[in-house]
Amino acid sequence: RIMKITFTIIISFLIGISSYSQCDKDLNMYKHFSIEFKNDTINYHTYSSGEKDSINSILLYCQGSSAMSLYQVKREGKSLWIGSSVPFDLKTIPKNYLFVVLSKNGLPFCTKMDEKIVVPKKYYLNETLEYRANQADKVIKDIVKRNEKDFEKIVTLGHSEGSDVVAKLGTINSDITHIGFWSGSGNSQFFDFPLFVRQDVYKGKITEEEALIKMDSLFNQYRDIMENKDNIEKFWAENSYKRWYYFSEPPIDNLIKIDIPIYVAMGAKDKAVPIESVYLIPTEFIRKGKKNLTFKIYPNLDHGFEKELDNGEFEDHWDDVFQEFLKWVDKK
Repeated sequence: RIMKITFTIIISFLIGISSYSQCDKDLNMYKHFSIEFKNDTINYHTYSSGEKDSINSILLYCQGSSAMSLYQVKREGKSLWIGSSVPFDLKTIPKNYLFVVLSKNGLPFCTKMDEKIVVPKKYYLNETLEYRANQADKVIKDIVKRNEKDFEKIVTLGHSEGSDVVAKLGTINSDITHIGFWSGSGNSQFFDFPLFVRQDVYKGKITEEEALIKMDSLFNQYRDIMENKDNIEKFWAENSYKRWYYFSEPPIDNLIKIDIPIYVAMGAKDKAVPIESVYLIPTEFIRKGKKNLTFKIYPNLDHGFEKELDNGEFEDHWDDVFQEFLKWVDKK
């Protein structure tokens, strides 16, 4: 899955540079925490604009795929360029919320924008749905323990691959009160690729005969992945075989087990996830008689909730979707 990456330019006199990671940045609005285990360390990062006593809710964000830091920065004089897989304007986070993001296993919080990072082996070894969900579960529990309080709302929001994570997380953490499932499939990620092939047939891009060849190639690829499910040396579509195998679990199998409110959001122009797959979710919820689903399709938006304009540029609507989501959380 493709994560949404945002870029901003800040022109100012920069002070208070954090030394948490080895790159120049002005990201000291975050506080950094680690959970130490015998053979593992989980690093997570929190932000809030409110006073500690006024914070009564948690918003934990699970980003999509890719082996990269949460933030990438580049400094030129008084200008600071920031790229991020955290597509939020932090000023839009309500003051009563503690906003939480997690670094992926073995990857730094921040790196220089033009610097290529070496991805450690442990990242690939732990690139599984179960690991990411359990990682988030431990972070929520650690935050509750550190703050010594009961939070009114614990909201988890996952985008792209992160949607699979929050669906799984919702089955193992009973403290979560609301789930945002954004730009994710209803079915197994393996099912997305045959759907893309069929889309190409409908659009006249390929013939039925060409589609059959593509399908055979896909199914042979899936067989190879299944036969080498723990292999981190072999890659397909930019991800290791191990990642593909352990993220092949259909999210609907987890979503249907959850009884708290769920907000599914999808852009109709999504090119990373076929929209046909997401319709499995409301269909199954209706079939099972479950009424805890809010299902939203945004007609003109893509995978990252952007709208392509006639001039080829993109108009960002992430915050529009986010504000609608927050209103939904308040009502639920």
